[in-house]
Amino acid sequence: MEESFVPLRGIKNDLHGRLACYKQDWTGGFRTGIRILAPTTYIFFASAIPVISFGEQLERNTDGVLTAVQTLASTALCGIIHSIVGGQPLLILGVAEPTVLMYTFMFNFAKDRPDLGRNLFLAWTGWVCVWTAILLFLLAILGACSIINRFTRIAGELFGLLIAMLFMQQAIKGLVDEFRIPERENRKALEFVPSWRFANGMFAIVLSFGLLLTALRSRKARSWRYGAGWLRGFIADYGVPLMVLVWTGVSYIPYGSVPKGIPRRLFSPNPWSPGAYDNWTVIKDMAHVPLLYIIGAFIPATMIAVLYYFDHSVASQLAQQKEFNLRKPPSFHYDLLLLGFLTLLCGLIGIPPSNGVIPQSPMHTKSLATLKHQLLRNRLVATARKSMSQNASLSQLYSSMQDAYQQMQTPLVYQQPSVRRGLNELKDSTVQLASSMGNIDAPVDETVFDIEKEIDDLLPIEVKEQRLSNLLQAAMVGACVAAMPLLKKIPTSVLWGYFAFMAIESLPGNQFWERILLLFTAPSRRYKVLEEYHTTFVETVPFKTIAMFTLFQTTYLLVCFGITWIPIAGVLFPLMIMLLVPVRQYILPKLFKARYRCCIGTRPKCRDPRRHGHKKPGRDQTSEQPEDH
Repeated sequence: MEESFVPLRGIKNDLHGRLACYKQDWTGGFRTGIRILAPTTYIFFASAIPVISFGEQLERNTDGVLTAVQTLASTALCGIIHSIVGGQPLLILGVAEPTVLMYTFMFNFAKDRPDLGRNLFLAWTGWVCVWTAILLFLLAILGACSIINRFTRIAGELFGLLIAMLFMQQAIKGLVDEFRIPERENRKALEFVPSWRFANGMFAIVLSFGLLLTALRSRKARSWRYGAGWLRGFIADYGVPLMVLVWTGVSYIPYGSVPKGIPRRLFSPNPWSPGAYDNWTVIKDMAHVPLLYIIGAFIPATMIAVLYYFDHSVASQLAQQKEFNLRKPPSFHYDLLLLGFLTLLCGLIGIPPSNGVIPQSPMHTKSLATLKHQLLRNRLVATARKSMSQNASLSQLYSSMQDAYQQMQTPLVYQQPSVRRGLNELKDSTVQLASSMGNIDAPVDETVFDIEKEIDDLLPIEVKEQRLSNLLQAAMVGACVAAMPLLKKIPTSVLWGYFAFMAIESLPGNQFWERILLLFTAPSRRYKVLEEYHTTFVETVPFKTIAMFTLFQTTYLLVCFGITWIPIAGVLFPLMIMLLVPVRQYILPKLFKARYRCCIGTRPKCRDPRRHGHKKPGRDQTSEQPEDH
């Protein structure tokens, strides 16, 4: 992305790039057929469950002024609008934890003011959203998103790991609270007797860990040795939502033999309950807010604008990491402008705004990469079997698969004709085995080329970039508002298990996490890292440098995590991430050599060491291939 602060230039460039592929964003999704439901369902649960939890938190913190109905409505409304007219369709929008904390702070401020109070709280937050929208408009128009290029891998992956820690913290905190008496509950109720509280807590541990372990296991179903291929594929695609249903069903096993409140379940008023729609007419109350508070709303608006600018941009950046090999252009400036309009809309109808969320956005991209992989794999398997039946040689087999691969690509109108991507190279062991048979041009069979195993190695990482999955998941979140009576049957402990699942699911592919694991790997076992798929730094950077850099990054991570524990100031933890820009520019160069910082990912632009004399890893790195699919 060009770094330019000329007014409106960034928005103009974003619109030009995204409009060129807007039609393909839709046709690509519809051509996928029913397979699009797998990533849609996966990201729907990842989006809806945290939003419901945040709604419960808001219901407690705002004395029922805001509930899960409002958080779901905001997530659905903003998600649908963004999926249709937004720039980057991979970006998932939702009500996030910082928004909940800011609204809690604003409610505590407003309820003690006689000029505001509980009745004018939403009207005052409407003015906060007006100011926030104005600030976001200015940031987008003036090209503030241009500096997103300065947030290199060190910032993005540290922020991603911090969010994973916060999700895991929420899961642990929720489980601990299962042993306690909730606020505003009748402490004399039977289910709050110490023995029943202990039983509720232990049952919650069973349900949450059951959901966590089975969900993680189901994601790897395609590699199972047992079961038909279609069954393993079905479990891998839909196993996580199925496990939510299964463990919700398990929670009803002791029904009738325990008090009614065991296990504890989600709570939220139904959308048709009296007073549930009072927030939709908040715009008429905004004129009753005193002028002093209208002006004062600029202060929290500034904090929210900074938070949204950073969260939204980094969420979009993590959804478009280099490793995903995306073909279509980014849209940071235009998406920030659209976020301003969405924030304004949410404020005027009395619901908390939504912004780009982590880890849901990169999880969405990963799920679409899996979808693209399966579509390509099925085509190549059929092509390989057909070529073998025609007694093709290894080179002819590879050529036919290469042709089939190129036929699956959709050319983009803005893409340069010279930019093409192909399959990865055949493994050396496969070529050597074919040569040992006496003639490299002899017909090949599955003793030389194992179709089921080796095709996965040939396929580069690609993503099915389209808008349909985002639109469908947002619509499903909206349907949750009407399905609230069913959602209230889900145990809160299943929620905590899902939070832990999201935290763990976001770790693979995070180089920071991989380096942490490398530090704990015994020296005598580190050679195994080289035998497996690994990133370039493992071979090009000395272990001592890796250890020092990882310890620095870990210390910085713990400082950021500690800041989140500070009341109200904790929402400003993204500022610590933003400080990494001057840290990377002025401090890290004094501690680490430039070529090592390049490999570890602290420099925005650098040459690929594998193309400049370094040894190539054991398997081709798809992140360096030309961008196309």
